[in-house]
Amino acid sequence: MQFSIGIVGLPNVGKSTLFSALTKKSVSIAPYPFTTINPNVGIVQVPDPRLEAIFETIRSEKITAASIEFTDIAGLIEGAHKGEGLGNQFLSNIRNCDAILETVRGFKSDESINVMGEINPEKEIGIIETELLSKDRETVENALSKLDKNNDKDSVRKTSVLHKIKTETNNGRPIREIYLNAEELKEIQEYQFLTQKPIFYVLNTDNDIKTSILLPNCLAINIKAEKDFAEKSYDTDFESRLDKIILSCYNILDLITFYTIAKKKETRAWAVPKNSKAAEAGRKVHSDFESRFIRAEVINWEELVKAGSWPKAKEIGIVKTVGKDYVVQDGDIIEFKI
Repeated sequence: MQFSIGIVGLPNVGKSTLFSALTKKSVSIAPYPFTTINPNVGIVQVPDPRLEAIFETIRSEKITAASIEFTDIAGLIEGAHKGEGLGNQFLSNIRNCDAILETVRGFKSDESINVMGEINPEKEIGIIETELLSKDRETVENALSKLDKNNDKDSVRKTSVLHKIKTETNNGRPIREIYLNAEELKEIQEYQFLTQKPIFYVLNTDNDIKTSILLPNCLAINIKAEKDFAEKSYDTDFESRLDKIILSCYNILDLITFYTIAKKKETRAWAVPKNSKAAEAGRKVHSDFESRFIRAEVINWEELVKAGSWPKAKEIGIVKTVGKDYVVQDGDIIEFKI
């Protein structure tokens, strides 16, 4: 399973330029709306100095970083939930992503059409949130109309959660801000609500505009400069912030990293949700590892680096044996026994 981030925003705010900078893939970029129709998809490696340290210690034949997928989605406009612009297609593409990276305009340009006619990041964010909320309300109503015909226990439980969501979203509250316990979250999983997805904001600025928005999970960058640097890397004084974006997206997905060293054949990082158990992590490495899981040997990456090798770590007794219910910790190196 590849975790996916959808890059969204109004037309001409820098989404495709950001996608190109992140993925090093060439895509169509133009100064008019709806250049992107079919979503562009690219895989990006997660920066990880710990992986490099393990690799240097183990001296394996190969090194492989964890990765996440970025999807460049067509620009949204007001009324998208009613089908305006590429609305329905846009919203269905977001539904298939695990989290949202929203790009917001904070730059002036005589070449790139500003569909809002002004630089107003807060208003842009409000438009996107309104469209996502409207679509979620529609999804709730459709689900309730189907469930009302059933009186079985599953339908009653699901109906109760949906009514709770209906009340809150009608008051303008996104689902990610509604407290839902584990059972309630399980009941609504099938609907892939848009405002339930975690979100991170990129404010696309230039050197002349010092725009700031008071939001958590927000980073201001010059996306065009980032793309130029990614393509040419000639400006040694330029401090790229792309790694910060990648790591921020990784964090809002609530992921942790564990490592395998495969008998010196490959040092590899793996992304799993926080609180994953050892057997579940095994399935990430190979589809049948979970069912065939017997036990696992685990050591923290720093302890292995200090020991200097896996055999030495075992010799001094700092490699522990765990069962399938062991909760994987960020930075664990795991050897699965099947």
